[in-house]
Amino acid sequence: MADTRALRVAVVGAGAFGRNHLRVLRELQQAGQAVELVAVVDRDSVAVAAASEKFGVPGFETIEACLAAVGGLDAASVCVPTVHHASAAVPLLAAGVDLLIEKPLAASLADADLILELAAKHGRIVQVGHLERFNPAVTAAKAHLHKPMFFEAHRLSIFTPRSLDVDVVLDLMIHDLDIVLSLVASPVREVRAVGLPVLSRKVDIANVRVEFENGCIANFTASRVSTERVRKLRFFQPHQYLSLDFARQDLLMIDVTAAAGMDPAMLAALAEKAQQAGALPGGHPSAGLSLKKVAVELGEPLRLEIESFLKAVRERTRPVVSGEDGRAALALALEINEAIVVHAERAGLRDFM
Repeated sequence: MADTRALRVAVVGAGAFGRNHLRVLRELQQAGQAVELVAVVDRDSVAVAAASEKFGVPGFETIEACLAAVGGLDAASVCVPTVHHASAAVPLLAAGVDLLIEKPLAASLADADLILELAAKHGRIVQVGHLERFNPAVTAAKAHLHKPMFFEAHRLSIFTPRSLDVDVVLDLMIHDLDIVLSLVASPVREVRAVGLPVLSRKVDIANVRVEFENGCIANFTASRVSTERVRKLRFFQPHQYLSLDFARQDLLMIDVTAAAGMDPAMLAALAEKAQQAGALPGGHPSAGLSLKKVAVELGEPLRLEIESFLKAVRERTRPVVSGEDGRAALALALEINEAIVVHAERAGLRDFM
């Protein structure tokens, strides 16, 4: 039976991610949803004081102080740097708190396994903040999914000092890794990767090719040193090509039954052109192609993510992005990073890493 009382929620981490979680939780509370924002935690006294004042909630510099003061905490968003995810999760899980942990789940598989072990021991829910799973364009694409065989993902950002505690694979690419893993639902057979640091001490740009056991191929490109911001995923399946723009929450679908054998690059170019111009209901003038813009119900992914988490907490159900899903994405990301090192050594680039 669903818990109908207002869930008492805290946010751990008052940085950029934490402030967004605070904002959404406050908006949900003000909209009359059964949630109460009760605390913010951050070891930075200036940051926690500012967040406390802005959102009108008590601020604490440690999780232990928060738990002692507020009592009866139902759930928490963990928005601290990745290297601190496990140390933040341990006392919260032991106190019986369900967690929404920002991606990636942890900095290592050992830390990820510790979190999952404690969640199981204490009967707690852990959802991982793979935000793009809740992008309305992804939701719309799932309705048209049937045996995808080739993916092309591009996630490019302009350089900022944010999230430099992790490399670009764990920072940006992991979003697309998680989505593709969920859509393909097949074990990984082979990983090839190349990457280099550019403006930081960690890999800032990477290109990856993943082959799955069912024969599907996925190419991923991620950069946080780009001159533009790109968030796109394209995939082919029998007689169909779909082009998804995360930023615009836009989905185009091309039926290619009458255009078998057409160069995939040409299809991609056609979809790109149509997406930029705005696809017309009448289809595409190219012979054999039927292009349509799929209806997408727009929404803020973070709000949808948090609402989904709170629903799982109330109903005690498996979250959309479970801890196990987060571990799978982390495992693939770490395997990619190992492949990048191997390639650098083989190419004589180890000194640049």
